[in-house]
Amino acid sequence: MSNQAELTFDALGDPVRRRIVELLRRGPTPVGALARQLPVGRPAVSKHLKVLTLAGLTEIHPSGTSNFYSLRPDGMDAARKWLTEAWDGVLAAYADAARQESPRPREPTPSSGAPR
Repeated sequence: MSNQAELTFDALGDPVRRRIVELLRRGPTPVGALARQLPVGRPAVSKHLKVLTLAGLTEIHPSGTSNFYSLRPDGMDAARKWLTEAWDGVLAAYADAARQESPRPREPTPSSGAPR
C-alpha cells in the first residue's frame, strides 16, 4: 500500500473525520460551522481538520479571520487506486475459481444409426 493511501485510510478511520468529509462535500465551510454540526468542540474539529489536511484530503482557504476548509479534488486518488487494484485482484481470483469449478463441456457422443 502506498504511503499516501495509508495516510488516507488512517485519516478516514475516525468517525468524526468521516463526518467532516461528508459535511465538506457540500462545499467550503469554516471551522465554527463544522463544529456546530459535530459532537465535539471547535478545538477538536481543528485537530481533526489538521489530520485530514496532512493526509491530503482537505485544503484551507483563509478569508478574513476565518479559515474555510474544502475537499481536495484529488484527495481520494491514492485510496481509490488502491481499492481498484485490490478489487481487480479479488475479481480475477473469483473468475479463476469459477473457471475451475464450472463443468467441462461434454464430449460429443457418436450418433446411433444413420442420419435421417
